[in-house]
Amino acid sequence: MIEPEPWYMRILLIGGGGREHAIAWKISRSPLCEKLYIAPGNAGTALCGENVALDPNDKEAVGGFVISHGVDMVVVGPEEPLVKGLADYFASEEQLKRVMFIGPSSEGARLEGSKAFAKAFMERHQIPTAAYRAFNRDQAAEAREFLGRFSPPYVLKADGLAAGKGVVICATREEAEQTLDEMLHDGKFGEASSTVVIEEFLKGREMSVFVLTDGESYQLLPSARDYKRVGDHDTGANTGGMGAVSPVPFAGPEVMNRIEERIIKPTIEGIRKEEIDYRGFIFFGLMLVDGSPYVIEYNVRLGDPEAEVIIPRLESDLVKLMQAVCNGTLKDCAPEISPRYALTVMLTSGGYPAAYEKGYAIEGTSGVSGSQLFYAGVKSEDGQLVTSGGRVIAVTSLADDLESAQSVSYANARIVDFKGKYYRRDIGKDLLK
Repeated sequence: MIEPEPWYMRILLIGGGGREHAIAWKISRSPLCEKLYIAPGNAGTALCGENVALDPNDKEAVGGFVISHGVDMVVVGPEEPLVKGLADYFASEEQLKRVMFIGPSSEGARLEGSKAFAKAFMERHQIPTAAYRAFNRDQAAEAREFLGRFSPPYVLKADGLAAGKGVVICATREEAEQTLDEMLHDGKFGEASSTVVIEEFLKGREMSVFVLTDGESYQLLPSARDYKRVGDHDTGANTGGMGAVSPVPFAGPEVMNRIEERIIKPTIEGIRKEEIDYRGFIFFGLMLVDGSPYVIEYNVRLGDPEAEVIIPRLESDLVKLMQAVCNGTLKDCAPEISPRYALTVMLTSGGYPAAYEKGYAIEGTSGVSGSQLFYAGVKSEDGQLVTSGGRVIAVTSLADDLESAQSVSYANARIVDFKGKYYRRDIGKDLLK
């Protein structure tokens, strides 16, 4: 068979965090990428392509840029543009239909954009998840009564997008009722908590699994475990993620087979049966309860900082895989995954995830050896890197064993410096026991 001529593409990546730096780093290494634009990008993505000042939620501006710059593929990093219908806009515009688009329609994005929709989807397709009910503002009394069906702790989730902060775990019934009132009536998470999902607390081991899908078939990407609490030993407030490890040592072949059969395949089949237009990534946030997997949440994109550990382990050409998603050949494109361990440590601004200051000079990056730095909250001012967010830099290392990856990442985490720098000292430690 004669191989088709390669198609050298102009690619637009939407987003500007650590996840997008990791994706940009990978895309820029593909021989199929002729030109990479990142909107809006950061100081890290600028090393991989050209940053452009576009608002990811301005559909017309994004579409206009794609047309004027001859972009062949659009890859969406964060969830918000997808929930707001960027894929639908491209599908509806005559000049944009030809563009390969990685990211689901707004209907598919509801798997992340609405907790109640996601739970109902799982119920329809017999996908294991925690017992739950959703309540709106007019059902506050019923919601309080429903809390009585569970023992503490109680899990309350804002239905809509809340910048990763919409899940509250309450230790007592009183705390749960107070939080419920704050969410439903006081607008704790704005319109996102006008509906609240109350669900059973699952106790087990948490992990994440990722797939790339065309809505019919899928390919499994590396698994990961992330660390959300700000303090060592999983203490303190929830954050966007303080570090991650891949692969997950306690998720061997038997566990992964269980996850595929009980979770992944029914999800893809549900998407197909409901005729949801879905071409892109799915993040499965899972809890293993006595070895049985349950879905905690779906995300409709790669996680952050999980992307910073799973992408370095992906040995295949990511652009070629995404191209296969769009041209219907994904089922024949099994990705090659490195057997090595990846561990990332997130360097954050002092005070994060609460109030923090930014604009501090970042030093020591040139002294890093053996790790890849993925910039999150970093910008360049007159050639000087400065902090511009709560999560600043992910320090990722690959090694033959987890202990070595941990050692190298922490050695380099100490080298990079900026005022107020903070990081957890125990990423991966629980997996070494």
